Amino acid sequence: MASITDFAARFKGGVRANLFKVNITSPEQFVDLQFLVKAASLPGIQVPAIDVPFRGRQLKVPGDRIFDDWEVTVLNDPEFINRAAMESWMTRISAASANYSAFDRNNIDYYGTAVVSQLDRQQSVIRTYRLNVIPTTLGDISVSMDENDAVEEFTITFAVNTMTIDGQGLDAAASGSGVDIQASGQLTIGDVQVGIRI
Repeated sequence: MASITDFAARFKGGVRANLFKVNITSPEQFVDLQFLVKAASLPGIQVPAIDVPFRGRQLKVPGDRIFDDWEVTVLNDPEFINRAAMESWMTRISAASANYSAFDRNNIDYYGTAVVSQLDRQQSVIRTYRLNVIPTTLGDISVSMDENDAVEEFTITFAVNTMTIDGQGLDAAASGSGVDIQASGQLTIGDVQVGIRI
């Protein structure tokens, strides 16, 4: 019969939802996002089923992979640097006053890279998700005379094109769909030969 000690040995303290970090690389410059992103998510994935009828029954076959939208909540910095960077990024994609883009048809630099990492309690990275994204929604910032003891924050929603995964789990191998790489070899220095494994 399993005991609480057995459970503790396998649970190993669990993974803490408040131990994470986020960084976003884009055409605009963000600052200190690993400190100012208040909330994010490890992205979801869908592989919907396609119903194929056969003699009164439905055969389920896998359809095309779909990536869920990815949302972050950002604490507003006193200089509005990150808010302004997001506004500028979206305005360069589609201008506010005219149907115009700063990116011509041969330029797809409007895409960004978002990186969200789960940390353990020693602040080491357990698993990292790298997303190719484009912003779709910049949330409003509520202001009110009634608001006391509160700091401003805003949400950003991104559409996701692709995702790669680094870290522990099914994708953490050279044959998986992540970006982890395993390599080994020999390094010779004079008469000394050293085995290397990365």
